[in-house]
Amino acid sequence: MNDQAAFGHGRVPGKARFDDIYDQPDPRAYFARLAPLEYQIPHHAQAEFRRTLVERNRAADCAGKVAVLDLCCSYGINAALLNYDLTLADLYAHYTDPALGCLTTEELAERDKEFYAARRHRHAVPVIGLDIAGNALSYALAVGLLDDACSVNLEHDEPNASVRRAMAHTGLIVSTGAGSYVTDRTISALLDQARRPVWISAFILRTVDYRPVIDRLDSYGLLTRSDPADLHPQRLFATPDEQNHAVAAVLRSGQDPYGRESTGRYYARLYRSRPATAWADEPA
Repeated sequence: MNDQAAFGHGRVPGKARFDDIYDQPDPRAYFARLAPLEYQIPHHAQAEFRRTLVERNRAADCAGKVAVLDLCCSYGINAALLNYDLTLADLYAHYTDPALGCLTTEELAERDKEFYAARRHRHAVPVIGLDIAGNALSYALAVGLLDDACSVNLEHDEPNASVRRAMAHTGLIVSTGAGSYVTDRTISALLDQARRPVWISAFILRTVDYRPVIDRLDSYGLLTRSDPADLHPQRLFATPDEQNHAVAAVLRSGQDPYGRESTGRYYARLYRSRPATAWADEPA
């Protein structure tokens, strides 16, 4: 979801709701609403995901390119930044361009097919999106950002055929906001279907308790590493009340909001999870 289409109603008390933009027929409303809030976490994740994918494809167990599953993918923003010569700023400029405002969704999709095809780089890998936002998934598939999609809420439902198909090829799961909406239940549902070792790279808001997920990953033999100082701005708070809730949540978790949430923004922490053997050559 990249702070996008909500699984259920989310699990961060006080967090602003943007349900009306998460599942529109196309991404224009999404970018128009989030631009003033300076939503930027996919920008910070772009280099991390590209670097981790290279490392994953070099791993000893890897034969050929692995597929990437974007958890809570919405309109396929992470896929656009992973596989195309684009930045998040490019996407903001594109989807808030007044010249595109009068187009129908179908007309925009035709333009976007050309827009993305002209920028796809030669190192592109299969990207599978998982979200409950059917319209967002359909658009990302239609314009070529996603190779496959799973429209299922694994917090409540069992993995379906699309999830089983996706996890047969997935070697890397990425996320830029799913921690606000999914729990270790979703992670277990995915890993239970995996057919090859899976690495995970996730940006998690500091208002979210990620420990249950880390513990569950450990039970699957995945060791999680995270630097408490490796923090990245996510977006501005939408209201003073949202900021108050965030600051209180960070304090309750034993972290310091000074210079971070206290300045008016959510901050996310990067967590990397891999089989212990994959960390052998990496500094602790």
